[in-house]
Amino acid sequence: MTIDIGPAPQSQAAPSASRPLTSRYRWTICALLFVAIGINYIDRQMIGILKPTLTADLKWSETDYATIVFWFQCAYAIGFLTFGRIIDKVGVRIGYALAFTLWTLASIGHGLVQGVTQFALARFALGFGESGSFPASLKAVSEWFPQKERAQATGIFNAGTAFGPIVTPLLVPAITLAWGWRAAFISIGVVTALWLIAWMLMYRSPQQHEKVSAKELAYIQSDTDPSLPVDATPAKFSWFKLLTFRETWAYAAGKFLTDPIWWLYLFWLPDFLGKTYGLDLKSFGPPLIAVYLLADVGSVLGGWGSSRQLKNGRSANAARKTTMLLCALAVIPIVTAQFVSSLWLVVAIIGLAAASHQAWSANLMTLPSDLFPKQAVASVIGIGGTAGAMGGMLMTTYNGYILDVFKSYQPIFIVAGSAYLVAIVVIHLLTPRLKPVAAERLLRG
Repeated sequence: MTIDIGPAPQSQAAPSASRPLTSRYRWTICALLFVAIGINYIDRQMIGILKPTLTADLKWSETDYATIVFWFQCAYAIGFLTFGRIIDKVGVRIGYALAFTLWTLASIGHGLVQGVTQFALARFALGFGESGSFPASLKAVSEWFPQKERAQATGIFNAGTAFGPIVTPLLVPAITLAWGWRAAFISIGVVTALWLIAWMLMYRSPQQHEKVSAKELAYIQSDTDPSLPVDATPAKFSWFKLLTFRETWAYAAGKFLTDPIWWLYLFWLPDFLGKTYGLDLKSFGPPLIAVYLLADVGSVLGGWGSSRQLKNGRSANAARKTTMLLCALAVIPIVTAQFVSSLWLVVAIIGLAAASHQAWSANLMTLPSDLFPKQAVASVIGIGGTAGAMGGMLMTTYNGYILDVFKSYQPIFIVAGSAYLVAIVVIHLLTPRLKPVAAERLLRG
């Protein structure tokens, strides 16, 4: 299997009468990515919000719920590899449109199914479609932003992963209480499909976009790091060659160890708040919104922080890893969450952990574009996403077992509090300098 590497873009576009004199259109693209990620996480989190309602209506056990989440993550693992390859082959615009269409249809399908098996099938289809979101978004960032702005742009669009869960407890309970949980899945899926129209109308590569000025295009293509790989000629390299690089495994390890923690919040936090503090569909909205507002702040600050360090002259290695280490330390207090009697104190502790995760992710997700040629970015992201989903599958199985047998979240929170420290150590051991991989090394052998 091969991936085409086309000619490297020129550092500056020729002036054109169709281009504006000045522009900042890259931030419009970033906003479009933010909205898509928000929709992705609305569709993803609905099952967590509706868990008590679905459990009562469909007579699920904790193991049944864990099984349904497991199959979502299984499809996510498969889909990440698939969509990473598709997006590198057909481009961001078409690749993201395919992924969005699939996951939207699957989300609507949740309102039409019965029982554990049918729900698991719907979640499988949802997971496969949603897996295209991050490879497409991160490849778009690599095309639209220079290295010194990528973490900041990633932090902004990645804030959609918390914005979606803020919107979900506002919309879903209201629709469910008025018309039932089936109407919630169907109506939200239909309305959010409008994004696809906007995407097809607004997205092009920066070189082809008439709203991008020559000055902005030159800025987008002006990576200041002279070690950043530039592929000067058309070429091909083996997709499997990526698996031979420690840089690929560093990213994959970070995703494997820490992605499951974010999914813990999405799929199990409403259940934890309900069982521990007696909250229900009508009352757990404010605590969840508070957690995800903090997560949004963390995502933006985490990306801004390392981007600021790069602009101030620090290396990508120092900027990314310093930020990620601080995030790993800030997560640790979550190990005490099970024993906190105050609802709002536990919200603060979990909110800090969620914010730290998002800041961590804003930096972790820039590593593929820091380390690999742009034409390979989506494929590397696909490998990492698969690893993250596999970690999520293991943790979901663990969560279901722990809750069925021990009826306590404490062993789960211990894992959540320690995973990031383990991950930063592994990443540093595999890539002590974050040195970019030259395209010639991908072609060799």
